Amino acid sequence: MAGSRQSSAASAAPLDDARVLVVEARFYDGLADELLAGATAVLEKAGCRVDVVTVPGALEIPSAIVIGLRAADEAVDPYEAVVALGTVIRGETGHYDIVAGESSRALMDLTVAFALPLGNGILTVENEAQAWARANRSEMDKGGGAAEAALAVLRYKRSLAEESK
Repeated sequence: MAGSRQSSAASAAPLDDARVLVVEARFYDGLADELLAGATAVLEKAGCRVDVVTVPGALEIPSAIVIGLRAADEAVDPYEAVVALGTVIRGETGHYDIVAGESSRALMDLTVAFALPLGNGILTVENEAQAWARANRSEMDKGGGAAEAALAVLRYKRSLAEESK
């Protein structure tokens, strides 16, 4: 039998002291701005400390995350969660499949290897109209959704740590 679900109060626990790394790919500047605005609005509302790192494209996001995690650990100010933002639009070649698949695979590898709360806000779409519908804060707000996903997992991770005390 499945256990009970956490209450909505637990899922909205404050995260005032959480440090979150946002890594954004700026291949499409306007879309990147919209995704980042959605993510930072959610993170700031939760009271998180947010650092933003910019990389050229989606394939660079995973390595930038690892570099950031290691540097933060060495500085004894670790990141507790990460949000990855970017857009991959299908083109005329197979490059899309490589970038979309490999960036997602690498993010999943990171989240499992590091037990890392990570929100994947890398859009993988057929065209720019689909990208804008997903990025736009007044429509799907996938940047905000990625931040919410990372914070949900962070809250879960913290709740387990509290239970074990």
